[in-house]
Amino acid sequence: MNQTASPQLTTPAPTARSRTFSQLFSATRRGARLARLLGVGQLCAWDVHPTLTERAEVVIGELAANAVLHGHVRGRCFRLTLVLDAASKHLRVEVSDARGDLYPQISTGPAEAGAFAPGGRGLVLVAALADHWDCVPFPPSGKTVRAVLSTPGVLVPPGPEPRGAAHAVTNR
Repeated sequence: MNQTASPQLTTPAPTARSRTFSQLFSATRRGARLARLLGVGQLCAWDVHPTLTERAEVVIGELAANAVLHGHVRGRCFRLTLVLDAASKHLRVEVSDARGDLYPQISTGPAEAGAFAPGGRGLVLVAALADHWDCVPFPPSGKTVRAVLSTPGVLVPPGPEPRGAAHAVTNR
C-alpha cells in the first residue's frame, strides 16, 4: 500500500475582521426609524469615521423607508444588515423585505418645470451617497437592496472591539 503524506492545509489569517450587524424590524414607520437609529448606533459603537456614518444614516433611512412603503407584506418584517470590512474600507448596507415582485427603480422620466415627481427621490439620494447599489432576490419570495459605501481615509481606528457591542455583532 502506497501512503503519501497529505499536504498541510492552512487557512490564511485574515488581516482585518469584518463585522456584521443584522436585525429584524417591524414593517412600520416606527420600525424604519428604529432601523436607522440602531444602524447608526452600531456604526458609532464600531467607531466608524463620522463622514461614513452620516452617509450610511441617510442610506439606511431611505432603504428602510422603501422597505416599509413598497416592500411591506402583512405580517412580515424587514431585515437590516450592516457588514463592515475594514480591509477593503467598505460598508455594505442591506435591507431585505418580503416583496420580491416589486424591484426598486430610479425615475428617469422628464419632469415638468417646477413640478416634483411623486416619488423616487430616495433612491437618487442612495445612488449619490453610495459607490454602488443593486437589488437581488431574497429567497423564498423577497428581495434585498444593497448599497456599498467606502471612504478613502481610515475606516476604523485599530484596536479591540468596543465593549457593549458584542451582543449585536457576529464575526464572519
